[in-house]
Amino acid sequence: MSKGIDKCGVSGTLCLEGRVAIITGAASGIGLGAAVRLAEAGAAVALLDIDTAGGREAAERIGKAGGRAEFFHCDVTSTESCRKAAQEVEESFGRIDVLFNNAGVIRRKSVVDLDEKDWDLVLAVNLKGVYLLSKYVIPIMAAGGGGSIINTGSGWGLKGGPVAASYCAAKGGVVNLTRAMAIDHGKDNIRVNCVCPGRTDTPFLRGEARQLGLNEESFLASSASRYPIQRIGTPRDIADAVLFLASDMSGWVSGATLVVDGGGTA
Repeated sequence: MSKGIDKCGVSGTLCLEGRVAIITGAASGIGLGAAVRLAEAGAAVALLDIDTAGGREAAERIGKAGGRAEFFHCDVTSTESCRKAAQEVEESFGRIDVLFNNAGVIRRKSVVDLDEKDWDLVLAVNLKGVYLLSKYVIPIMAAGGGGSIINTGSGWGLKGGPVAASYCAAKGGVVNLTRAMAIDHGKDNIRVNCVCPGRTDTPFLRGEARQLGLNEESFLASSASRYPIQRIGTPRDIADAVLFLASDMSGWVSGATLVVDGGGTA
């Protein structure tokens, strides 16, 4: 006879009750979607972003829905900011079990047209940010018995894309950094994986359209037509993959790249 399904998922393996998750870039888009989803699964969530107003609004939204959420200002390109954020989250919640390194930025230009300052920015946010926050979170996570780190890659971290040289370089780095971290920290019972979204309807994607001088809605429609599943992604699509990688259901998954793109890289 079936024992039934509890509110957290099949046999509780998707349940994050009692766990603490950090999400970067949490004020909007995929980060916000993941924060909401992990809170629904029972996690207490620490929302990190440079957007103070948006981050506080997101934390308030989760709180009103019955979850526990706090906002912490963090610039992932700053050593001191990452160190301080990790310390503040530990002081506030007592532990860190999940880290979703999601903060990102894009500049849609080729190497010829790209300014050096924009190259530096894209690499700093997308790649250095993963390194810096992980540097300060991993010792806390290891001391608590282990956990799960999820890094946001991209389909363009697996193959090239047009007029996005710095972004492709950064996301390719994230994919292989994920593998290296999984090797180094498995001994601490820390799993490290990478989720690679396709084009997802977020302020980030709509900003790409503006950079390219294109109409937002036309850009989204054109993007959708390129996927075997004829739509672009939603933050919830990516958040469900993040929940899987954060949960015990992926307990023997580490060093993996999970592509969530409606078949775009097939």
